[in-house]
Amino acid sequence: MTNKYMYFIANWKMYGNTKSLNTLDKVIKFSKSKEINKGRLIYCPPFTLLSSFSKKFQNCLIDIGAQNCHESNDYGPHTGFINSKMLKNVGANYVIIGHSENREKGETDKIINQKIQSAIKAKLKIIFCIGETLKQKKNGKTKSVLRKQIKYGLNKISKKTNLFIAYEPVWSIGTGKIPKMKDLEQTVKFIKSNFKEKKPKILYGGSVNPNNIKYLKTIKELDGFLIGGASQNSKKFIDIVKKTYN
Repeated sequence: MTNKYMYFIANWKMYGNTKSLNTLDKVIKFSKSKEINKGRLIYCPPFTLLSSFSKKFQNCLIDIGAQNCHESNDYGPHTGFINSKMLKNVGANYVIIGHSENREKGETDKIINQKIQSAIKAKLKIIFCIGETLKQKKNGKTKSVLRKQIKYGLNKISKKTNLFIAYEPVWSIGTGKIPKMKDLEQTVKFIKSNFKEKKPKILYGGSVNPNNIKYLKTIKELDGFLIGGASQNSKKFIDIVKKTYN
């Protein structure tokens, strides 16, 4: 059981359509109950649903985030891309940056840094993803990889007030595997040790579901969870929140 104020971020990835809005009614009802008075629910749907989700959540406390943004804060000839200002305009207050699925497609630490700077200018709260691959983990490089991602991803960014660090081991995403509790606890403490002044809020992401949340919630240093597949099912998402507090 925890009494901390926790963040539950639903990353829908490339799933969902306008019919998906109907599945959110249970979560909206739940968000208005006393069971969630110590936490914040945040949905990050595909770009195509941001405006619809924003309208759907108008009369409740559920917040909206985007899954990525372009590194330029200005309008320009970037076909198929969306920048931070455009996200803010359609109701987003958060943005996920640096997700491993985008890193694997060539998103570098430099680009990630530019995206974070752009998001700060647009006054978006940033969910900055870091994590190591299975090969890096086996070679004992977890800490050096995370240190590098933090150093270059947050280069020249002094104000970290609206920053969340989402630790997502690449080998855990979509596999059903999660780190051993001792390893996760040490890794979260290591991440925080990279910040001298105010420590950012730390989230865990990677195969979070209603079955393993009872273990994950025992990591006292965590401030919440970035939830992928399980968040697309309203019952599972609600169960994760409930089991965090029970």
